[in-house]
Amino acid sequence: MSGSEIKKKILDALDVETFFVCENEEEARQLALGLMAEMGFAKADIVFLEMEGPGARVRVRTYVHRPGDRYGWLE
Repeated sequence: MSGSEIKKKILDALDVETFFVCENEEEARQLALGLMAEMGFAKADIVFLEMEGPGARVRVRTYVHRPGDRYGWLE
């Protein structure tokens, strides 16, 4: 199954959570949004960010299908 076929199976959103080694919250935000852009998602939201020790725990969410979209899993 190709990447575009797999994305069609996602009902709504995709969350990614990771720990970045970084200096501050702004750097953590840039790293998280940059990661999502590298993965091919132009729009993403930070839903959790907590500085902890040498960096930050970040959860970022992108919507593959929003309400009213044409849903790939219905085809």
